[in-house]
Amino acid sequence: ILVTGNRDMLLLDVTPLSLGIETMGGVMSKIILRNSTIPATGSEMFTTFVDNQTAVDIHVLQGERELIVDNRSLARFKLRGIPPMPAGMPRVQVQFQIDANGILSVTARELRTDIEQTIEVKPSYGLTDDEVERMLVESFEHAEADFAARLLIDARNEAETVIHATEKSLRSPEFAAIAESELSPGERERIESVLAGLKMVLSSPDRETIQKWTQALNDATRHLAEVMMNRSVHAALSGRNITDM
Repeated sequence: ILVTGNRDMLLLDVTPLSLGIETMGGVMSKIILRNSTIPATGSEMFTTFVDNQTAVDIHVLQGERELIVDNRSLARFKLRGIPPMPAGMPRVQVQFQIDANGILSVTARELRTDIEQTIEVKPSYGLTDDEVERMLVESFEHAEADFAARLLIDARNEAETVIHATEKSLRSPEFAAIAESELSPGERERIESVLAGLKMVLSSPDRETIQKWTQALNDATRHLAEVMMNRSVHAALSGRNITDM
C-alpha cells in the first residue's frame, strides 16, 4: 500500500490480455479475462466432438481476438487416457491459475476418470508493452468482423453436431425397427433430404442459411428423437418395480 497525501492507494497487478484455449472451429474460449486481478483463477467445462476420442489437445492462448490465428500461442499439451465414450460424454475441466509471480498453471482433468495433465507457462515472457497495445488496438479495429466470424463458426459447429447426431441415429441398430413401426410414411425421406441439404450449405458464408437448415433438421428429427428416447427409457426401466426407483 502506498500512502499519497491523505489517501491510501493499493496498486494491484492485472492480466494485460485475456487467457484461454482453442476450441472447435479454431476459436478462442477465454477463461481469464483481461484486467483480472492477479492472483486469478478461472475454469470452463469442455467435451469431445468425436466418438471414442481418447485424448484431447489443449492449446493455450493469449489475446483479445475471436480466432486463434489472431492471438498469441503460449503452449500446447495433450490430455491422454480418456476411456472411449460417445461424443459429448467426457467432462473435461480446464482450469487456469495465475499466481502472484505471474506464473500460469493450466490443468486439464477428465472428471469421470479423474485423469489430469498440468503445465506451467509465464504469459508475460517475451511480451512487450508495445505488443500488448498493438494487440488491443487490433482487437478494437476488427471487433465487428471478428464477432461475425465467430458467429459463423458457432453456427457451423452447431450444424455439425446435429448432423453427427442424426447420422448416428440413422446408423443405429434399432433405427430399422423404428422406421418400420413408428415413423410416418415419408418421414425418413424427409430426414434424409434435409440432412443432405444441411451438408450442402455447411460451408456457406451465410450464417442465417446454415441456421435455417439446422433448425429444419432439428424439426425433421424431433419425432425420431422422442421415439428413441422413449425406447431407451423403457429398456432402462424394464424389469424394475417402483421400489427400485
